[in-house]
Amino acid sequence: MLPADPDASATPPRALSFDRAAAQYAAARPGYPPALFDAVEELAHRPLHGARTVDIGAGTGISTRLLHERGARVIAVEPGAGMAAELHRSLPHLPVVRGDGNHLPLATASADLITYAQSWHWTDPALAGPEALRVLRPGGALALWWNVADHSVPWIAGQDARLRRFFGADDSAHGSPVRSRDLPSGLDFAYRRVSWTRRVSVDTHLANLGSHSAFLVLGEEPARRFLAEERDRLAELFPDGTVEESYTVDLDVAVSPGPAS
Repeated sequence: MLPADPDASATPPRALSFDRAAAQYAAARPGYPPALFDAVEELAHRPLHGARTVDIGAGTGISTRLLHERGARVIAVEPGAGMAAELHRSLPHLPVVRGDGNHLPLATASADLITYAQSWHWTDPALAGPEALRVLRPGGALALWWNVADHSVPWIAGQDARLRRFFGADDSAHGSPVRSRDLPSGLDFAYRRVSWTRRVSVDTHLANLGSHSAFLVLGEEPARRFLAEERDRLAELFPDGTVEESYTVDLDVAVSPGPAS
């Protein structure tokens, strides 16, 4: 069951663009390495196993699944109907609530851990920060993280330059470091960076790029042209058809005031 939430309609339209590509998103987007969740436990000062966890902006459940596999008791919160339906299809045993971080449809002091995987930048920090503190139990933790393409890798830097020329200097499908994003005020965040790689087909890599909102709001024909040209470049770089994507995960974790429960 996917309960409707009236506040979901207040989510920025670009954030809801993922609904039209939910299956593509689920199939092509990268996950997260085990070392990330080790770091979350270290900085949150609690194990994930048994932790009452709210995964906000959960999308198709990429992080929700991994948190559940670490033993967390997860509730997913997602504003988009298409993304929430894809999450429910793949993880039918986990609860999904329609809503967003600015107005959480959850009880006060009900969570040990709140996570935002690739989704904090869709919130208004002035609203989402107080909401997270309201829902967290004393001593609970707020964890925000992003997969960012590793621009120290030459082929990734080249692709990023092409993306920025195509979209404009301030936009790219590669992400940007968490330090450029607004973290909620009044909390003392600890920072970690976790590096990792995955090997995927050229098709999956291009589907990953195409699942980013910058492409989804662009229109089908210009997106198709760019990705076709990129396929030709990647064929020269990776003649065996396999791409090694390199990422750094930028992680910030803050513990709410008060003793852990």
